[in-house]
Amino acid sequence: MEEKAAAWKMPPLIKVYEALGAIGDGRVSIINDTRAAVFSSEGDKTYDVETSPDLRVVSSNDNASYWQGYLGYPAIAVMLKRGFAAADEAVIRALCGIPWKELNRRFRNDYSKTLADIDSRLRDAGGDPDAVRGRCEAILEEIRRLAPIRGPRRRPPSTGRRS
Repeated sequence: MEEKAAAWKMPPLIKVYEALGAIGDGRVSIINDTRAAVFSSEGDKTYDVETSPDLRVVSSNDNASYWQGYLGYPAIAVMLKRGFAAADEAVIRALCGIPWKELNRRFRNDYSKTLADIDSRLRDAGGDPDAVRGRCEAILEEIRRLAPIRGPRRRPPSTGRRS
């Protein structure tokens, strides 16, 4: 009997912000039609992401995908890079250079506190936090509608600096 593939849990909104930041920072590398690599914000890990051509089946070895069962930022970044949803260039630029790992550590993965910090950074830079949030919420809704299926589960990488 064939096992039914499970849909991914929906990620927290902050993971869309992180995905757009990864794109803006140039940390997403498309390898071929189904494989991609995403470098962590600190550059010490490389996450492997595989997708079906239609993006319905997604596999990623980031911590959130493996341990929490929701679609992590590397998978979302790859989906966006492959054209899944329009990623507004102004929003991508606004989310460049953010030290995601540092913020998540500082706020102990309390994503509401991380979002508040990001909103403050955006305001301080003359940006519009509401516009960024609106675009990120729209992308999250598009992910919800697609309801991607979980591909093979793979353990996250250990720390290893990229060259």
